[in-house]
Amino acid sequence: MSALFEEFDDIADLAEGLDDPSAGARIMAVIDLADSADPAAIPYLARAIADPDAGVRKQAAQALTDFDGPETAAALVQALSDTDMAVIEAAAISLTELKLPEAGDAILPHLGDQDEIRLTALLAGIKELRRPEAMEPAIAALSHAAPAVRMQAVGVIGWLQDETSLDALQKAATDPDTQVRRTAVAALGFSKSDAARTALMAALKDPEWMVREAGAETLAKSGDASSIPALRAVLDDDFWQVRLKSVRSLGKLGATEAALQIAPMMDIPVPNLRKECAAVLGELAVKETLPFLEKYADDTDPDVRKNVRWAMDRIAA
Repeated sequence: MSALFEEFDDIADLAEGLDDPSAGARIMAVIDLADSADPAAIPYLARAIADPDAGVRKQAAQALTDFDGPETAAALVQALSDTDMAVIEAAAISLTELKLPEAGDAILPHLGDQDEIRLTALLAGIKELRRPEAMEPAIAALSHAAPAVRMQAVGVIGWLQDETSLDALQKAATDPDTQVRRTAVAALGFSKSDAARTALMAALKDPEWMVREAGAETLAKSGDASSIPALRAVLDDDFWQVRLKSVRSLGKLGATEAALQIAPMMDIPVPNLRKECAAVLGELAVKETLPFLEKYADDTDPDVRKNVRWAMDRIAA
């Protein structure tokens, strides 16, 4: 704790440092206000967001990370219009730390902003607050020219987990941008609908492996036995990451019919993949896979050894 904080007893006294002619002293005052962890410091930190010195404004935006609520959110929204990019970036990060749903009151009126940087930050900030009022502007933002905006919009929609958003998420799953598609595919995991499952199985044929990986992983959440053939079809994908997620999903779906297709993958020289294959073979417990596991009971990777021996014991039991 700083000497300044020890010298004064209340927030108003600490805030006097914000009037110091020295920018360095004002920065220290901001730090001491943040260190107090007292919500009474929020109005003073909000005031520092308008300080003439960019260093003070940045420090204030960073300090507000430790606070929450509408007043904090309003100050951070104001900082998104700063002339200094470092201040904007600090405010954008702090916005993502908001957790109280009522903090969204200060964000919602600005979700029609078309500036890429501000709108991206605003959508990222309101995402985890799960405000239903954000659904409509988030769907509208799916038409924004900037992929970063569209990706955050998908995130907002996904967190709301509303079946009425399925059409929007399905459309986003075909977006021209890889990251937007990947985010949309992951977001579809909340739904058990046929529409969601169809979109996820289509993602397994996406030209980008990261989207295929997301599809393979998410099918374990929203898929059922009808997803098994599609997951088995990507067990020979060119990217081991896709194979790994497919193996994991097949295990969660209890796809014993895939066990003898998974077993030979123990020979692939990727420890993470072998570890996952061993774990799933243990879950499926098909005795015909035992010879494939025995070869790796003394694998050089300790995690692979552990999973292989567990799987062998489970099959034997």
